Amino acid sequence: MNRSSRRIVAATLALLLLATASSFAKDKRPKKKKEDLAANPLANVQSKQPDKELYDKSMIAMKKGRYDVARLDLQTMLNTYPDSEYKMRAKLALGDSWFREGGSAALTQAEAEYKDFETFFPNAPEAAEAQMKVGDIYYSEMEKPDRDFTNAFDAEKEYREMLNMYPDSTLIPRAKQKLRDVQEVLAERETQIGLYYQSKENYSAAIARLETVVDTYPLYSKSDLALLTIGDAYAGEARIVQMAPGLPGAVRERMHAVYMDKAAKAYAKVITRYPAAPRVEDARDRLVAMNRPVPTPSSAAYAESQAEEESRQKVQITDKLWGMIKHSPTVVEAVHVGDPSLEDPKRILAPDVTKENIALFNSAAAAGHPAPPAPAVVPPSPNEPPRSDQPSQAPLQMQAPGANSVGVTIVNAPNSEPPAAGSSPALAADPNALVKPVGNENSAIPAAQAPAAAPDQINDIKPGSAPVPASAEDNNKKKKAPKVDQSDESSSKKKKKKGLAKLNPF
Repeated sequence: MNRSSRRIVAATLALLLLATASSFAKDKRPKKKKEDLAANPLANVQSKQPDKELYDKSMIAMKKGRYDVARLDLQTMLNTYPDSEYKMRAKLALGDSWFREGGSAALTQAEAEYKDFETFFPNAPEAAEAQMKVGDIYYSEMEKPDRDFTNAFDAEKEYREMLNMYPDSTLIPRAKQKLRDVQEVLAERETQIGLYYQSKENYSAAIARLETVVDTYPLYSKSDLALLTIGDAYAGEARIVQMAPGLPGAVRERMHAVYMDKAAKAYAKVITRYPAAPRVEDARDRLVAMNRPVPTPSSAAYAESQAEEESRQKVQITDKLWGMIKHSPTVVEAVHVGDPSLEDPKRILAPDVTKENIALFNSAAAAGHPAPPAPAVVPPSPNEPPRSDQPSQAPLQMQAPGANSVGVTIVNAPNSEPPAAGSSPALAADPNALVKPVGNENSAIPAAQAPAAAPDQINDIKPGSAPVPASAEDNNKKKKAPKVDQSDESSSKKKKKKGLAKLNPF
């Protein structure tokens, strides 16, 4: 066979193969396009009802970015078919259209739509989704740790509300992770402020910020750094006390010991709570330098810390570069295991730490002095009400003369001898008496005293003196009062004129 015949045979075989392939391609059914259930949760529902068609039409418009058209179709469906079975999804899709459009005004409208959905359908499964998307609104607007933290704070509140209100929802794992990311940003903000105060040697403010971080966000990626800085702050307080001038030596030593104990406690917590953290060796070195025992972490604590560290992602160069461009924070170091805290404990403030330092100084200064004696308690008088710190006493009773101490009269038994002369009948010794006397047998009752004489009257005549009669001359004699010159005195009576004054008409 020559070369030309071989080429003809090869060309014929190629044509046969192409024909066979084309026939197989015609018989093969085209693949069904996969529906995007995230864009349209009801895409797999095959229905030709008009309300379903309106809903699908709005979803297609939303996918193409025509959010105003999508909202118009959804409103038409809700107004035309108020009893539609797709009513809840349409109401939720209204909020989604505003959320995807973005912008401050659109996000505010989306939050209002989601809250309305929870109000109208509180028991629907989609209510958890609506609450979750409210948290996503604030999460998308969250700023970096050194910027405004209002959106991060609101996102934390909304995610916590979702976890508390819908614990059986399928969105719980996603909500927990979002909450861990938000708490990572809030903890980073508090830590940066605490480190700034530490650099300025404002130890009270640094301790307050960092202890709030440790107590509120235990899953924070830099919790070991926060505890380490707390220990350094207490060590700084001890150093200031050691160098304080004019402070008594005993007080200085007591306060220094207390501050060093607190520093050692913070270093030990790094080892016992975060044994797999990168700064554990620094805490051990500080404890060794202080001549304090180094604790040994438990196996459960080590496994928990190891799981937390392995779940974190390493910060890459691209993450740092992208973090410099975008406004949202980088949360790649957030933990992906463990339950985030759902309630904030009481926040620690700098004035509280300062008051604690003042109380520590007062206790250290009063440790070497004896306690002052308690003031003596004066018993109340009979006319004063009883005191609350003293038992009440029986009131004193005035006894009449002749009565015994118990206020009863002793009655002698029949056929008994009378009491001796000069002795009290109640106190006389009588072997046959029914009741024996209580008082002293030798004491006698004093005789009744006569009343005191009345004072002498001035006009009374004393006994033994005769009255002196007055003489007739004294009785007839009248005393004349001296005349008074009234010429210079003013009077309303008109005076008579004398002499030439009578001629004066005025």
